[in-house]
Amino acid sequence: MKLISKFTNRKGHALPNALNETAEAAKSGTEVDRREFLAMASAFGATATTAYAMLGMATPANAATPTRGGTMRLEVGVHAFKDTRTLDFAAMAMVASNWLEYLVEYNNDGTFKPRLLEDWSVNDDATVYTLNIRKGVTWNDGSAFTAQDVARNLERWCDAEVEGNSMASRLKTLVDSATNKAADGAIKVIDDHTVQLTCVSSDITIIPSLADYPALVVPESYTPETMLTNPVGTGPYKPVEFEVGVRAAVERNTDHTWWGEGTGAWVDRFEFLDYGTDTSAVLGAVEAEEVDVTYNPPSEHLELMEALGWQVQSIDTGSTVVIRPNQKAEVGGTKPYADVRVRKALQMAVSNELTLELGFNNKGSAAENHHVAPAHPEYADIGKPVHDPAGAKALMAEAGMADFEHELISIDGGFRKDTADAVAIQLRDAGINVKRTVMPGSTFWNDWTKYPFSITDWNHRPLGVQLYGICYQSTAKWNEAGYSNTEFDALLEKAVALADADQRREVMVKLEQIMVDDAVIIQPYWRSLFRTSKPDVIGAEPHISFLPQLYKWGWANA
Repeated sequence: MKLISKFTNRKGHALPNALNETAEAAKSGTEVDRREFLAMASAFGATATTAYAMLGMATPANAATPTRGGTMRLEVGVHAFKDTRTLDFAAMAMVASNWLEYLVEYNNDGTFKPRLLEDWSVNDDATVYTLNIRKGVTWNDGSAFTAQDVARNLERWCDAEVEGNSMASRLKTLVDSATNKAADGAIKVIDDHTVQLTCVSSDITIIPSLADYPALVVPESYTPETMLTNPVGTGPYKPVEFEVGVRAAVERNTDHTWWGEGTGAWVDRFEFLDYGTDTSAVLGAVEAEEVDVTYNPPSEHLELMEALGWQVQSIDTGSTVVIRPNQKAEVGGTKPYADVRVRKALQMAVSNELTLELGFNNKGSAAENHHVAPAHPEYADIGKPVHDPAGAKALMAEAGMADFEHELISIDGGFRKDTADAVAIQLRDAGINVKRTVMPGSTFWNDWTKYPFSITDWNHRPLGVQLYGICYQSTAKWNEAGYSNTEFDALLEKAVALADADQRREVMVKLEQIMVDDAVIIQPYWRSLFRTSKPDVIGAEPHISFLPQLYKWGWANA
């Protein structure tokens, strides 16, 4: 990969030439093109200022600064704590992220920003990453935060033996497939403030993976069982209340000098209030002025909230829902979804456009059943899905499944239930037997990867190849479809080595087509995300990936 000298990363090293070429294309492209360029440039170590300069743009001005103080109440699910590397729902990180922090932050403009890292650099083929740890950071027990802490967290993230540890899937190029642990020499402490990562193959997804919500940095003393009784962390807050399914609260830790003092953590106290999945309960809480911010408000209530004087903010994303048959699941001693004809029949019976209308009030755009969005830089347009209810019925009969009753499982309430209902209606209209099973969230999320036929929602990720590695690579912890395809895995390994989006798109055409040919999922739409808040709340706009960044939130006048 050729290098250029005009633009450099944070350490003064030339950025890959592919980025300069991509910048030229992004200049005349869409907002999405620019955002995704900013993601790639900053992932390679460019500052936000440099990345914007490569586009010929000035860095956007900062938002208004809140005043310090006050209490803010957030409507959000309060979930039981578990091992942070096994978190499988973004809301699970909302409370703990106030004392446990991240190495890297992903922002709505597409840039990656150092947090507990001061900066990083990447070699030209994305095989060696040098992480520079922020100096002057301490844990709230008074001990220094060092490179040894970072290396220890990376090693625990790479432990693929831990059930549910999705970080091992994200960092698979640091993992020895024979031992399921970090590969020898993959994680090396250079000095107290420098860690070097050496990947077994080129991987452009390392920095994006360090910004995902399960990548909370924990102390050496950490255990899931003592997160509340021994809440050691680097962040500005400490937990003071916690009741699963009801409420939680954190308050400013006045015994700890936070490294980011003066740059955030404006609120003195955050309260997290759980109203369950009943959307009318959320609206009632807003009307009764019991909350100040909603986490993910129901789209059907947005106009009512706006009429109450609340701010309604939105962002177009790669967030979605997936209705997937589990190819490995047994039903009555058989594996009905191992037959591609059964999966293809389910796909053909469903109109994605109609499902968007019925399930999400048209607050998004129709998807194409391969889980790579137009918001991703390597997205390839391979055409729209075939909607053929009559053909679906015939194909199901050909597979010997005409009389089989499919059980479509969803969480109760909201767009996931509505979407599953819309899919079930269309399956029945096509002559396919289906019953609906609705579960409370506390039950559903315990086994969400194991159900034979169910719906889940997926957050936006910066890169399509990153998403494929998390969801569909054969050994991925979150491979809820039970999908395994050696050709797909090999092409994905090739794609994650390509920094140039155009080159990556050439491989993505094949990956997307395999997903469609294998009928892995029904993926009806891409979601617009919303957040509502009182008019004097600052900084609480919806995050493109639902990442917790409450240190930015505050009151105009506390």
